Parts: sequence; C-alpha cells; structure tokens
Amino acid sequence: MKEINEKFIEQLQQLIDAKDEVQVLVLIRDLHPADIAELVSDLHTDEALFILKLLDDETAADVLIELDEDQRHDLLEEMPNESIARKLEMMDANDAVDVIQELDEEDRDEIIKQIDDVEQAGDIVDLLQYGEDTAGGHMSTEMIVVNENLSMPDCIKAMRAQAEDMDEIYNVYVVDDDNRLKGIFPLKKTITNPSASKIKHVMEPDPISVRTDTPIDDVALDFEKYDLVAMPVVDSIGRLVGRITVDDIMDEVREQSERDYQLASGLSGDVETDDSILRQVTARLPWLMIGLVGGILNALILDGGDSNLLQILPGMALFIPMIGGTGGNVGTQSSAIVVQGLANGSLDIRHAGKHLLKEIWVATLNAVIISAIVFAYNSIFPADDDPVKAHITTIAVTASLFCVILFASVFGSFVPIMLEKMKIDPAIATGPFVTVTNDIVGMIIYMTISSWLIGFLPTII
Repeated sequence: MKEINEKFIEQLQQLIDAKDEVQVLVLIRDLHPADIAELVSDLHTDEALFILKLLDDETAADVLIELDEDQRHDLLEEMPNESIARKLEMMDANDAVDVIQELDEEDRDEIIKQIDDVEQAGDIVDLLQYGEDTAGGHMSTEMIVVNENLSMPDCIKAMRAQAEDMDEIYNVYVVDDDNRLKGIFPLKKTITNPSASKIKHVMEPDPISVRTDTPIDDVALDFEKYDLVAMPVVDSIGRLVGRITVDDIMDEVREQSERDYQLASGLSGDVETDDSILRQVTARLPWLMIGLVGGILNALILDGGDSNLLQILPGMALFIPMIGGTGGNVGTQSSAIVVQGLANGSLDIRHAGKHLLKEIWVATLNAVIISAIVFAYNSIFPADDDPVKAHITTIAVTASLFCVILFASVFGSFVPIMLEKMKIDPAIATGPFVTVTNDIVGMIIYMTISSWLIGFLPTII
C-alpha cells in the first residue's frame, strides 16, 4: 500500500495541475476509500473534486462517507445534484441521510427526485422524518428479515435472496405476520438445527431492541452494556423498521466526545484547525467574553470591599490567584466526574443526592488537607513582617481556602446535574462557566472572611 506523505501529495497535486487523469488514477487506485478521504482532506476543493470525478460512483460514495462533515459539505456545495444522487444510490440509506442532511431543503428534494432507485429514495425519505439524535435517525433499513413460520429450507432461501444486497450480516431478524419483532435467528442455527420445522422453534426470543425515538446516547449505552454489534429498531407498536450497527454508534460517540471536549474547553461551536480565522474567532470569543466579565467582577469586588483591607493586610494580595485558581480547578474536577458519570451511565440522575453527599465528604477531606498545607506554609513563611498581621492573613487564607474548596466541589457537581435535568448538554459545566463562577465566589468568600477577621479584632489592628 502506498504511503501518504508530503511527497505523495505534492506528486498528486502536480498531476492534477497537469490534468493527467490516467496517472492520477494510477496513483490512487490501490488506496482504501478511507485513505482517499484522508488524502482529499489535504487538498483544495477543486483538487478534491477532480479526484472524485475520476472515481466510480461506489468508491466516490465511500470516500464521501469517510470525510469530515465540514469538508464533505464544501464538496457537496460544488457538485451537481445529479452527481450527488448517483452516489447516494451507492450508500446505505442511513449514510445517505447523513450526507443529504448537510444540504438545504431545496437541494434535498431535487436530489431525491433524481435517485433512480425508487426503493432507496423511499428509504431516505422515511429516515429523514426522524430526529438526528434519535435511534431512528441513525438506523439503516438494510437487514435480513424472515417470518417466524418459515421452515429451515425456506428461511435459508429467503436469507440468500436478501443477502445479495448486504455488505455485512450481523443478525437475521424474525418477525410475525404483522412485522412485529419476535426474535433473532443466529446463523449458527442453520448448521446445528438444519431440520427445524419452523424458525420460531429455534430463534432467540425477545431480543434487545430500541424504539425509533430513543435518544442515541441511550442507544450507545445499551451497545456498551450488552456488548452488541447490531441492534434492531422498532416503532411504537413493536414493528421492525431498521437496525443500528456498532460502526454507526462509534461515529456518534466520537462526535459527541469532540463536542463535549470543545464545550469543556470553552468553544461555543464545532471548530477545526483548518477552519477560517473568522470561524475560529466566533467559536472562541463568547467564552472569552464571559471570562472577561468575570475578571471585571473580581476587580469590582476588590474595589468595592473594605478600601483599607489590602492596605492593612498587604500579604492578602499574594494569595488572590491561589484562591481563584484552586476554586476553578476543584470545580472543574467535580463537574468532570459528574459529566463522565452521566455520559457512561455510572451516575443515575435519580441518585444525584447520594452523589452530592459523597462529594461533600470528598471535598471536606480535600479542603482539610490543602488548608493544612497552606496554614503550615504561612506559619513557616509569614506573609507580613508584623506577626499579628501575618497571623490574621494566615487564618483568612486558610479559612477561605477551606470554604472555597467546599463550595466549588458542591457547585461543580450540582450544575451538570441540573443541566442534565433541563436537557442541556452538561459538558458545558466543565468549561469556563464553572471556573469563572467559582473564581468570583471564591473572591467574595476571601474578602468577606478577611473583613470579618479585621472587624473582629480591631484592637489588635
């Protein structure tokens, strides 16, 4: 297999510039569609289109499926609808839906009308009615289905007829006369029970299935829980309408992980390294503005508190970054654990109170240890030459740090739980939102405790 490196890409670009179709095909003919997609992603749009036009429709369709959504959208915008329609005919219906959803509604209708395969066009139209984040929106209608009353010879005959148009066969689904899902027929049964009178006598009844309106996140959890490679999808009355395969789920899990990571990093939109400067700025700027507002509020808190506070205890200023930073880090840790638990199913939203109680105990222990370390440090290296002021600063920093860690842990756990209940992506809680909030609250706690200590000990000062 050819190695795709800079030299290879440079050679390919030279051949494209020379419009040498024969040599371009020679160069890429042994590449897997996924490798061609990787190659296309490194080329300009016009160069990528040149390659796609040289490929047969089936290979070009596979390449389009493998491309990143943004790159695919750019190419589709430049391709004639007739060409897109031919390639959609080569795809599984669920993959075709993923592709066509990236176009505007007018182009969708025009492309579907140009699909010669009426059955494929009908499947695409049927799948488009389901939400993108549901099982129906990710299922494929290509599957092998047999009636429960078929004999073994008739079953094998039906399976052979349907298998001709299938790329992979994971399961054979068994239905009744009303197309209701009744069971799964393992292919092994054709060998171990060749004389079975009817399929329903040897099928595995009551298979794990999902409804068309099941959220895709829940479907992914079922795949992981039951170690599945495929799962049947049924409608509201139990009729078999499609199947979801593990590769569909893996793509969704990867995309969800990317979205969560970007939210946690303070990116308000999907952005790639090769996106335009304007797109990257618009994706980053909103959370940076929130951070700026948080910084201004912190400045107002310092300015609006006791005007003599930092003059009386100048050593306090040394610990302002530590108070804010610790609160932000603790809050991010707590929220990340909750978000992860919600994502993998290890945290049930119904038992959120139990988790919050556990988090309080964890936070208390962490607060005691960290506060004790800071207290010991300040005792050895006082923040002020005046022993009384140094002592007050030590108490203020230690007490504030304890309270900040406790608050940040509970707040960091509480926010994603509430967002989950409100049907908002809880991953947003691991980003700047929690960090900025904890920074502001931490500063309020620090200033309040310090002011209280100075007011409580006026005769000493």
